[in-house]
Amino acid sequence: MTEQASNNPNVYPHSLLSDFDVHLFKGGKHYKLFEKLGSHVIEREGQKGTHFAVWAPNAEAVSVIGNFNGWNKESHFLMPRWDHSGIWEGWIPEIQNGEVYKYAIRTKSHEWLEKADPFALMWEKPPRTASVVWDTYYEWDDKKWMSSREAKNSLESPFSVYELHLGSWKRDPEDNDRRLTYREIARDLVPHVKELGFTHVEFMPIMQHPYEPSWGYQITGYFAASSIFGNPQDLMFLIEELHKNDIGVILDWVPSHFPGDMHGLYRFDGTALYEHENPFEGYHPDWKSYIFNYGRYEVRSFLISNAIFWLDRFHVDGLRVDAVASMLYRDYSRKEGEWIPNQYGGRENLEVISLLKEVNEEVYKSYPGVQTIAEESTAFPGVSRPTYSGGLGFGMKWMMGWMNDTLAYFEKDPAYRKFHQNDITFSTVYAFSENFMLPLSHDEVVYGKKSLLDKMPGDLWQKFANLRLLYLYMFTHPGAKLIFMGGEFGQMAEWNFKYSLDWHEADQPLNKGVSGLLKALNTLYRQEKSLTKYQFEERGFQWLDTQDQENSVLYYTRKADDEQIFIVLNMTPVPRENYRFGVPEKGKYTLLVNSDGKEFGGSGVVENEWQSEDEAYHGMPYSVRMKLPPLAGFIFKKKGK
Repeated sequence: MTEQASNNPNVYPHSLLSDFDVHLFKGGKHYKLFEKLGSHVIEREGQKGTHFAVWAPNAEAVSVIGNFNGWNKESHFLMPRWDHSGIWEGWIPEIQNGEVYKYAIRTKSHEWLEKADPFALMWEKPPRTASVVWDTYYEWDDKKWMSSREAKNSLESPFSVYELHLGSWKRDPEDNDRRLTYREIARDLVPHVKELGFTHVEFMPIMQHPYEPSWGYQITGYFAASSIFGNPQDLMFLIEELHKNDIGVILDWVPSHFPGDMHGLYRFDGTALYEHENPFEGYHPDWKSYIFNYGRYEVRSFLISNAIFWLDRFHVDGLRVDAVASMLYRDYSRKEGEWIPNQYGGRENLEVISLLKEVNEEVYKSYPGVQTIAEESTAFPGVSRPTYSGGLGFGMKWMMGWMNDTLAYFEKDPAYRKFHQNDITFSTVYAFSENFMLPLSHDEVVYGKKSLLDKMPGDLWQKFANLRLLYLYMFTHPGAKLIFMGGEFGQMAEWNFKYSLDWHEADQPLNKGVSGLLKALNTLYRQEKSLTKYQFEERGFQWLDTQDQENSVLYYTRKADDEQIFIVLNMTPVPRENYRFGVPEKGKYTLLVNSDGKEFGGSGVVENEWQSEDEAYHGMPYSVRMKLPPLAGFIFKKKGK
């Protein structure tokens, strides 16, 4: 109870909200609204009960319903605040953690709606839709990680992400219909990721969602971990176990749209409260869902608080923001006449631009050890540039152009790759305009697109060779890395959210070779400063030869200060004898990683060491002659450096 509240006879005497809280909320500046709205167990005059507070400004009445009162709408009414904030609140004795409830909201048309709590910290398991009184108390044991993560999450550190969907990563081997819990997943996921050497995991949305085929992208409970896998503390345990093993955690965050389920945010108090009334602004035609009203201050407080919530209460290390392009443009996926221009007649959503800047500014100010990552598919300028220089303020941006061009190139028969060499080199024209992450994500291995392995041309051996070559190219291309689950061992079938990954394939020799190569690449990524220090800057990369289209051979270097490595890619299944490459110094050069190594399932036809010759080549004073393995890339450097 605050002093401001206690001195005003019109205010509910046990409110968690001060006048200042309301001022911030109504101004779009309350960044920890989850501490004030929703349900919170508090003690009143020696008796425990739960304080409820909900924003429903256009309601005629609001009550709390649940098993405790037989779902009687007329039993436990909340009081409207005197300050015209639209907040209703009240305290109900004896209700504690575990109690199931909803809000009964009577609209101005005298219709009763039954709504789940937008700020509920836990929900019932679907298909049930009620909220559950809960808390986020947890005795964390990840101090070592939290105190050092700023360095590990920096843009000069290795950033290799393993993306996964919790519901289909692994299921009960005895019963595929039974999903593993957060704690069961921790038991198997942590050693798997650690063995492969990934620095981070990214969970596809784990917030409460009613419709499993949405993969979590149609959220109803923005402040609740999905109850399918356990309670909030179970998810905290999973995150803690990852942290204790030096693995960062990124969550997918979806502020772009929400579903029209009647128990959710949609027309929450009988009006378009969280969304726009006009469907040209408030309805998303692609996903048949609803777009937040980003100009409404209370909605901005809701969204910014939600981003902060996961960083604050769950120790999350990053947020990957979904579908940013759909937010930025008012005409996104709309025909002429089906969208409303901004106040200047343009297509940009000015409210979204200011919101994203504000989110990023607050995140980096309050949690300097984290990263925000934008999935943004257009050329909108400055997505990952600071707000003080006119950017949106994200730490990184997905490099969708690299993904599209690279996969299109690798899907081609190697005989025709010589006509498309520009497809594989074009990305470096714009690679340093943003802090890019290279995504081979879930979107590329579903809906008939085939798995990464099955996209590759040729017989089975060539498919695996192509996949290994793709990964070596990816890990030596500037930028952070992301690979979706199943790709780490070359699953043949495309992803299906209804089933576990095909773990039985992971132990096959060629599949184990893919995993072995990824482990070697992740290890090198961690060890070689030339791969990380300037991974988002032009000075860290240089093409040395892009002209041999006939043989489809590429040669480039990654460098940082006095360190340098060299990368050769042979994009055809034809071995090349006595191929010459220029090098800057005299001496011996040694092999670091060869995607065609026998230990990875390859032919192993490349040497491990080369002596330089006094013959200038590629604009450098010395050169080495090599045998190029088929469909392979390899990395080498001067011995002793």
